[in-house]
Amino acid sequence: MNLDRRWFSGIAVLLFSNLASVSVAFGQAAHVRWDIVSVQGGNFLPGGVAAAVADDGSKIVLTGSGTFVAPAGGDGTSSAATGGGTWQTFSSSNVPTGSGTYEVTGLVRWDEAPGRGVRPQTDLIDPSDPQSPGLAILRIEYSDGSHGILVVSCIFARFDPAAIFEGITASKGFVDYWNRVHSVPGVDANRTLFHILH
Repeated sequence: MNLDRRWFSGIAVLLFSNLASVSVAFGQAAHVRWDIVSVQGGNFLPGGVAAAVADDGSKIVLTGSGTFVAPAGGDGTSSAATGGGTWQTFSSSNVPTGSGTYEVTGLVRWDEAPGRGVRPQTDLIDPSDPQSPGLAILRIEYSDGSHGILVVSCIFARFDPAAIFEGITASKGFVDYWNRVHSVPGVDANRTLFHILH
């Protein structure tokens, strides 16, 4: 009987050590900061604006920043998300149709893209943590009671796959502002940034 107990204990220890090594192999949770940034005088600053357009030409304009914790392995949602910003909507003829604030209520998915490094601009947002390209999908709640998602996408020019875009898209209720407004040199809008927090 003692032999059986020792055998069982040995198997249990072996299983727990294997589980521990599997969790290390899949990596750790990612702690990430996201920002819609302003670029002024070669500096990254918080407080930028970004826009996206719906099928009929109506538009949403957002500011915002926040943080989230993405589960290890890259899959799964998380309620460990903070942040928000302001929103404004406009008709296809550019007439304001609403405004307010929004709050991030959770993470749907985070995928880090290849090409992590440092952009040429001076980072005045979080210079101590590395910048990263990637794609974050966030659940948000608007101040008028509607819900939606915010997609934040960041590229590092010359380093990223061409399929990645710079900027945001969003939904609000049943309207999908699916077409991001392109960032244009010399125009301080439609730029984003991720930092991988330590």
